[in-house]
Amino acid sequence: MKRAYCLVSLLITLAVSQKSLGHQSTAILEGPYLGQKPPGLTPEVFAPGVVTTQGWEYGGVFTPDLKEFYFLREGKIDKSQELVVFQYKNNRWHESVVSKRVGQPFISPDGKKMHLGKRYKERTNSGWSEIKQLAPSFKDIPIMRLTASAKGTYVFDDADRSGNGVLRYSRLVDGKREAPKPLSKVINTGKWNAHPFIAPDESYILWDGERPGGYGDADIYISFKQPNGAWGAAINLGDKVNTKAWEAAAGVTSDGKYMLFNRNSGTEENTNIDIYWVDAKIIEDLRPKL
Repeated sequence: MKRAYCLVSLLITLAVSQKSLGHQSTAILEGPYLGQKPPGLTPEVFAPGVVTTQGWEYGGVFTPDLKEFYFLREGKIDKSQELVVFQYKNNRWHESVVSKRVGQPFISPDGKKMHLGKRYKERTNSGWSEIKQLAPSFKDIPIMRLTASAKGTYVFDDADRSGNGVLRYSRLVDGKREAPKPLSKVINTGKWNAHPFIAPDESYILWDGERPGGYGDADIYISFKQPNGAWGAAINLGDKVNTKAWEAAAGVTSDGKYMLFNRNSGTEENTNIDIYWVDAKIIEDLRPKL
């Protein structure tokens, strides 16, 4: 009897502990996109109570086959940040912790690399390789987020602590990686330019920053590639996406249907970074008609 009582007490303690962490769910998740109802043209919190909680969640990204979802999460107890994955197996989504935070995750369009700033992992038969470093030309650049197109072009930020922030790119030319170069002033204008996303077909770049005419803190902008290969004027994604709060780190699912991004739903003193998603038609509505 005493042994049974101890077991029950232990189970209750574990349940309370999990609940207190703010990022555990007993819900059975089935279907695409962690079983979530797709949003319309008004952004909604992504997977409330499952991914997005009262804590800090950031940088959500799906693999190209949409069967894995990676994001960063802050623990409630020691505030350490960890890389978390939901994997779709046997018709259900299963959650696990991959590792402590290494960098903001981005999965290459072919699904073979997980970029983590200036580091990366390669897909293997058993999962992911050990962490590797990009070429020496990237060594001294403080990269927060690096994304890649289907052609292998990298677009990434240079976290200039002066507040300017420079977005850079690096192409594959004849199979060789060129040295990083800054994007044009059309994009590198204003302050805190960061967290870019280049479309797989290189038709547009998303990023966030502060510039005149914005809605408050950092806003998300887009630039479309013009017929002559130059980048078009920066376009603010508008007041459905951008608010007085901080919006950042936008990206689009591989099927082109949804845009995920982050918003600070808290205050300056008590931040609460949440993951949102919205129908990607919001991007197509801004695309210039040729």
